[in-house]
Amino acid sequence: MGLFSFNQEIAIDLGTANTIIICNDEVVVDEPSVVAISYHTGEMVAVGRKAQQMIGKGGQMIKTVRPLREGVIADFHACEMMIRGMIKMIPKKSRLLTPSIKMVVCIPSGSTEVEIRAVRDSSEHAGGRDVYMIFEPMAAAIGMGIDVESPEGCMIVDIGGGTTEIAVISLGGIVANKSIKTAGNDLNADIIDYMGRMHNLKIDEPTAEKIKMKVGSALTELENPPEDFMVIGPNKTNSMPLEVPVSYQEIAHCLEKSISKIENAILQALESTPPELYADIYRRGIFLAGGGALLLGLAKRLTDKITIPFHVADDPLHAVARGTGVALKNINNYNFLLR
Repeated sequence: MGLFSFNQEIAIDLGTANTIIICNDEVVVDEPSVVAISYHTGEMVAVGRKAQQMIGKGGQMIKTVRPLREGVIADFHACEMMIRGMIKMIPKKSRLLTPSIKMVVCIPSGSTEVEIRAVRDSSEHAGGRDVYMIFEPMAAAIGMGIDVESPEGCMIVDIGGGTTEIAVISLGGIVANKSIKTAGNDLNADIIDYMGRMHNLKIDEPTAEKIKMKVGSALTELENPPEDFMVIGPNKTNSMPLEVPVSYQEIAHCLEKSISKIENAILQALESTPPELYADIYRRGIFLAGGGALLLGLAKRLTDKITIPFHVADDPLHAVARGTGVALKNINNYNFLLR
């Protein structure tokens, strides 16, 4: 799809935390799912990373909105503005000439009819001519190079920002699935609560995200542990500045409850898996995708707990988006895409 092409196609991984757009088999947009809107005019001021930098700083002039919560659209109008804004961010060499676009958008496997319709309507209002949808675990499997139309079963665990999607896939369909609202944002909330409770330190979500990325761990003992991370913020009691070194062991303890919920969800999905497919999963292992898959020690912890090997995707952050891009090229061949 060059500058003068009229066959305009994009794949969108519309995530709670990040939105990724693929065009011509390349990731052309990878931005936080945030939009900044003027209180006075109601118009979009910024989108993506620029909007994220405005969180908590706009006062009475600008409000920052995350249009998606727990994997579904919470603010229809803001979501439409965000999609439009991100389409405009596509580099000029891949820029679309008209607002009429064929797109494939991924959605949580536990989406209701109302939620599916909301995604379709937002995409159409943002310029989509033909809008197809694909479930996130299916897209993740395709993005990892798994043959989803094979009769051999595979299990995908996609830990995103708002939801954790667990699915058993065989013959181009989802045979068993479990979708829970415990995911990356909940891990951030755990860290915010822990820092306030144990260190009397007030932090916000971006700082919690940094802590998770630097010293986030699912295990209290790691072979190559990261160095302690210094966190600076106000004392909750008197607002005086505090500097607190945080270790990965501390974060492992504070994330324990949420990670246990993910473990239990995986076990519940395995319980509803047909025996023949269970045998396939035992042989092949379980595949981890999404930003949560990058948590240190998570694959080892799950392997030890469930006694089935867990494999982290080569590029877990982009696995769903790349799978959505492959689906875009195979619209006529993949019968499992939703209109």
